[in-house]
Amino acid sequence: MNVSEALKKRHSTRAFLKKAVETEKIRRILDAARHAPSGANTQPWNVAVVTGDKKRRLEKRMEDAFRQGEKGRMDYAYYPENWEDPYKSRRKSCGLQLYTTLGITRNDKERQMDQWVANYRAFDAPVALFFFLDPVMETGSFMDYGIFLQSIMLAAVEEGLATCPQAALGEYPWIVKNELGYPEELILVCGMAMGYEDTDAVVNQYRTPREEVDDFVRFFE
Repeated sequence: MNVSEALKKRHSTRAFLKKAVETEKIRRILDAARHAPSGANTQPWNVAVVTGDKKRRLEKRMEDAFRQGEKGRMDYAYYPENWEDPYKSRRKSCGLQLYTTLGITRNDKERQMDQWVANYRAFDAPVALFFFLDPVMETGSFMDYGIFLQSIMLAAVEEGLATCPQAALGEYPWIVKNELGYPEELILVCGMAMGYEDTDAVVNQYRTPREEVDDFVRFFE
């Protein structure tokens, strides 16, 4: 598989097989991703790989917090406070496509809630990764992290695994840090579900559209 094929095959997976992921595969993925570039070679990544009982305890704490009305607060502002087009329209279309695929109507609040809560379980994937950043680092390190995360996802495709990068797994940073024993001052950037894709699951059948190159690129000579 070449890079272009991996880029097109990768997608945000929301249903996984109940099959454990070999630790050696995860190590190979991270070993490949560590070669991602970073400004001045700072390599700002700090990764927690969570499986088994620890994952179940952590996801239950996050789900309970959400269901009890405790509002999530990421360590940084991921989304804008005021949405404008074209981003507002793309966001709305993304959510509508998911709910339409699952047959969840606008009035079915219970199923909407259940679908959202699945985020905090990393969609029941056997592996959840959490990514931390030292608070001494600045905005450029978030760009470095994006390159690192994409490297993980592409390496996972090569290993026959599926992923879903998740801002939602960063919505309760105090719970994650407490459960995993990380310092409170670290920034929880995001999380990622990882496992073997359930290719028969309806939720994995749709694909979000992408803009054409000519819509976002200008060439100068």
